[in-house]
Amino acid sequence: MNAQASRTEPSISLLGTTALLFEAPGDMNLPSQQRIWALAHEAESWPEVREAVPGMNNLMLTFTRAPRHLDALCARLCDAWSAATAVPREGRVVELPVVYGGEGGPHMADVMAHTGLSVEAIVELHSAPLYPVYALGSHPGYCYLGGMDPRIATPRRKTPVLSIPGGAVSIGGAQTGVSASAGPSGWNTIGSTSMVFFDPAQDPPAMLQPGDMIRFRVEGIVR
Repeated sequence: MNAQASRTEPSISLLGTTALLFEAPGDMNLPSQQRIWALAHEAESWPEVREAVPGMNNLMLTFTRAPRHLDALCARLCDAWSAATAVPREGRVVELPVVYGGEGGPHMADVMAHTGLSVEAIVELHSAPLYPVYALGSHPGYCYLGGMDPRIATPRRKTPVLSIPGGAVSIGGAQTGVSASAGPSGWNTIGSTSMVFFDPAQDPPAMLQPGDMIRFRVEGIVR
């Protein structure tokens, strides 16, 4: 088991006694994430694995009991990663109406100050891509998205906000995402959507799954 992460080799670390985290080497991108999805599909069929949960360029495996032969399991996981190929998922394309700025986008001015761009330019760049859903996490229904234009990348806030509402559209570093429910956040909120991302009464309860795609549709800009 690799104790240290490197640029060329995966890293595996224990999460207590009944889980481990596999971290893929290299940069975070869609082909690498597609290999993570393939690795999750392979590992979830192993008898000792209770659940395989894809993350952003990583995979968490949980077990019903502590594995007896951990080194052999980790070696098998690394071999499976080497053999994994990037397999696209045929997901849905979901359009989200977004109102940018105003009370629903209280940090738009901070993104403008960091990037040197106008609000119109930020909205245009943010709404242009078709964003793949890389993984679900952080809180139920939350989607980690890839594909944001690097020109609007903005560092996370030095002091997190104690609570942002569900539907908040935010930028954190080189990523963008949409909050599925109210909660704390260190990202820069630039807009809001009325879309509901998580409903425990539905099956599945999360509206989106890895492999789905999101397009932000500009519903309005409030200055």
